[in-house]
Amino acid sequence: MKKLRSPFNSGALQLKNHVVMAPMTRSRATGNIPNELMVTYYKQRSGAGLIITEGTAPTPEALGYPRIPGAFSEEQVTGWKAVTDAVHENGSKIFLQLMHTGRIAHVANLPEGYQPVGLSDIPAAGQIFTDSQGPQDHSVPVVLDEQGIANIIEGFVMAAKNALRAGFDGVELHGANGYLLEQSLNPHVNNRTDSYGGSVENRSRFILDIAEKIAFAIGSEKIGLRISPFSTLGDMPAYDETEVHQTYVYLAGKLNVTGIAYLHISDSPAIPEETHNGIRDAFSSTLIYCNGLTAESAEEKLQSGAADLVAFGRSFLANPDFIERIEKNATLNAVDFNTLYTPGEAGYTDYPELNQL
Repeated sequence: MKKLRSPFNSGALQLKNHVVMAPMTRSRATGNIPNELMVTYYKQRSGAGLIITEGTAPTPEALGYPRIPGAFSEEQVTGWKAVTDAVHENGSKIFLQLMHTGRIAHVANLPEGYQPVGLSDIPAAGQIFTDSQGPQDHSVPVVLDEQGIANIIEGFVMAAKNALRAGFDGVELHGANGYLLEQSLNPHVNNRTDSYGGSVENRSRFILDIAEKIAFAIGSEKIGLRISPFSTLGDMPAYDETEVHQTYVYLAGKLNVTGIAYLHISDSPAIPEETHNGIRDAFSSTLIYCNGLTAESAEEKLQSGAADLVAFGRSFLANPDFIERIEKNATLNAVDFNTLYTPGEAGYTDYPELNQL
C-alpha cells in the first residue's frame, strides 16, 4: 500500500496521503445545524488526507432529506467551524460538499414557506422519508424560471463563501446521484427550451455557471465536482450513450479551462472505457475515483495512473481508524445498515477502533 499511504502534492491539494473519505449522508444534523456529535465523527476519521463532508444544503429549499446540514446561516457556519478545526488538528484537509437535492425532496423536510424546485415539474418516482409523516411520494417540484436559476447560483456562491469562513479548504459540487445538478444534465428530466435546456452545451450550462461564479468568488483551486456518468440513481432515466459520453467529456473540458481542483468520479461498470479515457484526456488536473474499492484495488488504480486519489465511503463509515487498519492489514468492521440515517451515536460514532478491541 505504498502509494496509498504516501503524501499527495498537486496544486492546492497538499495531502498527507492519497486517501479520501467520500461524502456520505448521515442525517445527524438536528435542526440542520452541525453539532458536537458531528465534530466527533469527522475528527475520528481524520486519518484521511482529504475528507469530503456529507451533502450540505446551500439554500433552504435544498434541504430535501431530514436532518441534513446547511451552509446558509450563521449558526451553521459556527457549527461547521468546530468540525474543520477538529479535522485540521490532525493535519487533514476538508472540503464541504454542496448538495441541492432538487426534485429528490418532500415539502415536509423543508423549512416553512419553501417548496422543492427543479429544472422541470417532473417529480421523481418513488418515496422519500420524512420525520413528521414517514415515507412520502416525492413532491412535485416548482419549475425554476431564469431568475430562480440565478438565485440558486447565487445561493451556491454564498454557501461557498460561508464554507471558507467556516474553515473549509474548499467545496465539492454534488453533480451526481440524481440531485439538482445532475437533473440539469438529463434530457428526460430537464425538458427546458431556454438557454438551460436542449443541447448538451445548454444542459451543462447550469453546472458550469455555478463553477465559474464560485471560482471567481473563492478561487478555482478550491472547487471539486462529483459526477456519476451513466448512473440511474435518483430516478435518472437512461439516455443515448453517445450523448452521455459527450456530456461528461464536454463538462470535463470546460472545467479544465475553469481550473477546478478535481473531478470526483462515482465509478460503476456502466461507464465505458471510452468515457473514462475521454474524461482523462479532457481534464488535466486531479481525478478521484470512488465506489467499491478495497485497499488493494485502490492501490492498483493509483499505481496504474487511472486515479490520482481514491475515495472510500463505507470503509470509513464503519472504521474510524481505517488508515491504521490498512497499515496493519487488520479486519474491517461491518456496516450496520439499520443505523445509517438514524439520530444519535449508534452506528455513527460508536464503531470500535483497534485499540478498543
